[in-house]
Amino acid sequence: MISQLIKDKNWKSLKQVLTDYDPIQLAHLIQEVPEKESIILFRLLSRTQAKDVFQLLSHPDQHYIIEGLAMNQHKLSDLLNDLEPDDRTAFFEELPGEVAQGLIQHLNPEERNITIQLLGYPEESIGRLMTPEYVAIRPHYTIEQAFDHIRKFGKNSETLNVIYIVDDNWKLLDDIRIKEIILADPKKQIKDLMDFKYVALNVMDDQEKAIKAFSDYDRVALPVVNTEGVLIGIVSIDDIMDVVEEESTEDFHKFGSFQSAISDPLSTRVLSLYKNRIVWLMLLVFMNVFSGAALSSFEHIIESVVSLVFFLPLIIDSGGNAGSQSATLMIRSLATGDIKLSDWYKLIGKELLVSTLLGVTMALGVAAIASFRAPEIILVVSLTMLLVVLAGSLIGMLLPFIFTHFKLDPATASAPLITTIADICGVIIYFSIASWYLG
Repeated sequence: MISQLIKDKNWKSLKQVLTDYDPIQLAHLIQEVPEKESIILFRLLSRTQAKDVFQLLSHPDQHYIIEGLAMNQHKLSDLLNDLEPDDRTAFFEELPGEVAQGLIQHLNPEERNITIQLLGYPEESIGRLMTPEYVAIRPHYTIEQAFDHIRKFGKNSETLNVIYIVDDNWKLLDDIRIKEIILADPKKQIKDLMDFKYVALNVMDDQEKAIKAFSDYDRVALPVVNTEGVLIGIVSIDDIMDVVEEESTEDFHKFGSFQSAISDPLSTRVLSLYKNRIVWLMLLVFMNVFSGAALSSFEHIIESVVSLVFFLPLIIDSGGNAGSQSATLMIRSLATGDIKLSDWYKLIGKELLVSTLLGVTMALGVAAIASFRAPEIILVVSLTMLLVVLAGSLIGMLLPFIFTHFKLDPATASAPLITTIADICGVIIYFSIASWYLG
């Protein structure tokens, strides 16, 4: 129906139809229709609808919408000024510098100052996430005065679930859930409800610290203070969920040996996809040269016992698979804070025990296969399987710690990298044992 209304240029009816959709439905609709039609639909949205829908779109779609609104300066200005400061900052971060600067000029003086301030904080810092839209009250307020203040200033607040208590210099004293204020005696003062037990984030802290704080304290919002304890903003759970999704996507792509995260492979240009994948692939090609060199040095044993070749893929793949499992566990645990860099030596003993059990079990399996296929090398393949699984597991466990020690993302210890290293070790172990045993 919507496509037909666009085709008929029945804008009045189309605008009426769009009022029946909620923001989530409208966002899906704009992402599904052809790009030209998406611009038309967005232009027909009310000011409130446009703000809510824009925040739900992906960054590529947001960029396309902004480009489409370039001819309608009034609509563009309204949209940018209406966006929540944290959402607007997140959008500007994704744009080239000169484009972001051009759009900032569409903001009114107040919103422009807020945006410049947020963009001035270090990338990946909590300052980039926070919003200055919150409600703060004084400890001497009565409950009635507090509600009068909330009614007056709470309209544009990011959340009213938590109200913040500050002194005359805006130093944070406490935070109180709105439920406690609602249930309190109207004649009581706010200071009667304060227990001075609150959790605050520093504006310069890394965003991962915020993720951990929300996980540990189960809050919907947390205050952000500067080094002097002055309240300058808040971070809400929806902002943290966006960061968690971005971090997970980035780590997932790194573990697959991508240079950077790709949000939408369908709309990403071929050249960008190529650049993201070629660097690691070429690096791994050169690393695999070592596997070839190791194989060439054992040509004599391969010619003498051809049956060794049958088990080669099975054995070296097992080492890589064991390493990938171990690395996945370590990377995830490091990311969530369940283990720390200093815990590496505690995990070696446990990993040795687990990988030995895995290696023995897999050695029995490969021995059973060898008993039918090549009984003369049962000991070779069994012993190799045990050692390869041990080596692969230890490589997979230690690499994330090594990367973390050198201030690199542990997710860079990707599955292809671990598999390549394990392959090289597997070839050397396999044919060294074969040479020793078979003479």
